[in-house]
Amino acid sequence: MKEITLKAMAKINLGLDVIRRREDGYHEVRMIMQTVNLYDELTFRKQQGGRVRLTTNLRSLPTDGHNLIVKTVELLRKEYGIKEGLSVHLKKKIPVAAGMAGGSTDAAAAFAGMNELFDLGMTVEDMQKKAVAIGADVPYCIQGGTALSEGIGEILTPLPSAPRCSVIIAKPPIHVSTRFVYENLHLDKLEKHPDIDGILDGIREGNIRGVAERLENVLETVTEKEYPVIGQIKQFLMQRGALGALMSGSGPTVYALYDRNDLAAQACEELRRAGLAKQVYLTTFSDKTCIRK
Repeated sequence: MKEITLKAMAKINLGLDVIRRREDGYHEVRMIMQTVNLYDELTFRKQQGGRVRLTTNLRSLPTDGHNLIVKTVELLRKEYGIKEGLSVHLKKKIPVAAGMAGGSTDAAAAFAGMNELFDLGMTVEDMQKKAVAIGADVPYCIQGGTALSEGIGEILTPLPSAPRCSVIIAKPPIHVSTRFVYENLHLDKLEKHPDIDGILDGIREGNIRGVAERLENVLETVTEKEYPVIGQIKQFLMQRGALGALMSGSGPTVYALYDRNDLAAQACEELRRAGLAKQVYLTTFSDKTCIRK
């Protein structure tokens, strides 16, 4: 095999709680992660010369060692003694810096692509162990589906598939610094924490309303205050039939869950016309993360 193309799926958080800040500076979290059918496409191609070359459809993205795809490829080439060169083309569709693990899911696809292209024989567990060195969200992105994420994000418990629904994803034209959000999160001043156990119950019962009514993300207490458009998008979608709406990760992307696709499609079109978000998508949950195209 000389070439492979994979779809790398994005994620949202159905619930995100920060438990404490550890002595090493990392934050301990308790999150429910969910893969969605919004994806980047990565094409891996063997080439002569021993070099790794990354190209993308977005000029703003780094294509050197600062990109997690390149970091992953070089990690595996070194560990497995791969001398052959590789070209990777990234067709970016997932919003950038959006709280949807776009960079992490691309790294997950790099693990899967290298594994298959060079017949490395890595299991999912093997890849997840190596992925911790790349980023905290990468082990989840290798696994995908619905999962409880704990620790700094590396302790994963697979969950039953979340109840089916339509999902609107909307990214406003702003940039949010993850560092700023965590530095300004004051856990001692939080009035309450997300009902993660309640969301877990809704998932296990197959009750989408039980999930949607409990959507909560402690990071909103920082990001929404700084960027009111996040709250405006949530309110806009709730007024148009959403069962629940929430910011994903540290933002600024907002998503909303619907049990009726016709309502979701109409709300999606109205949101585009309103101009509150630059990128708006209508999609669904996914049980898979890296899919062969």
